[in-house]
Amino acid sequence: MIVDAHHHLWHLGGGYDWLDAPELAPIRRTFGPGDLRAELAAAGVTHTVLVEGGRCDADEAALLLGHARETPEIAGVVAWDDPAAPVFPAYRDLPGAEHLVGLRAQVQAEDTGYLDRADVRAGLRRIGAAGLVFDLVIRADQLPAAARVAAALPDVRFVLDHLGKPRIRAGGLAPWRAALAGLAALPNVAAKLSGLVTEADWEHWKPQDLQPYAEQALELFGPARLMFGSDWPVCRLAAPYGRVLAVADELITPLTSPAERAQVFGGTAAEVYRLGVGGAGVESPRRDPWH
Repeated sequence: MIVDAHHHLWHLGGGYDWLDAPELAPIRRTFGPGDLRAELAAAGVTHTVLVEGGRCDADEAALLLGHARETPEIAGVVAWDDPAAPVFPAYRDLPGAEHLVGLRAQVQAEDTGYLDRADVRAGLRRIGAAGLVFDLVIRADQLPAAARVAAALPDVRFVLDHLGKPRIRAGGLAPWRAALAGLAALPNVAAKLSGLVTEADWEHWKPQDLQPYAEQALELFGPARLMFGSDWPVCRLAAPYGRVLAVADELITPLTSPAERAQVFGGTAAEVYRLGVGGAGVESPRRDPWH
């Protein structure tokens, strides 16, 4: 079993205005469950977590939960919600609601003080009390605020998306690592080894460009709090699905224990998101995912 803990699906024209940026033309089309299942079958991935894609409304939550209901591979959904004014209780009445495992807001679009706000923290408490994870999609300069809120809310489970979006193209390793260390020190925080290829140079990146960031994540979180995510189809801007999976396998080479590698490629996601998929059969991806 291999779990992809982070991917998206969207319908072009359905409110995803961010796709209008000229540089995003390669992914400016509809990606549905059929497209996903083809990628998973080719790569040998068995389960996934479907994450909101920036539409930021309750209608998308209904759509994603419906996809999960009809797609066996989708084991969990992280839907959109606004922590300052939560609407997630209404999601419990939607078809496919049993697949709701977490919530996410586009915090990366907010200022660095957003997570310190009293109304936001109150909403996050409600999310945690409901047994849901809150995914943190944040910029590197928001990592200190994320550490403050995670420390203040120890009963809420947080998952850091894309390792906090380090500025790989600009060589921003040192400041990112210092900020990440504070967040990683908190036991209620896990992280996704995801989104790195699109933080690097899309045309010319090499695995060696990503390696220092992966090594820091392994050191700070360990395999028990680190999980693989493809960030498909966004990753297609820099690499196809199979390539992202293969490079992730290469990036965790320092883990020599099969059990630790299996944790990153499935066990952590299954445990943190409470996916209800067996952990005993979790395995590392095959080395050549194109066959």
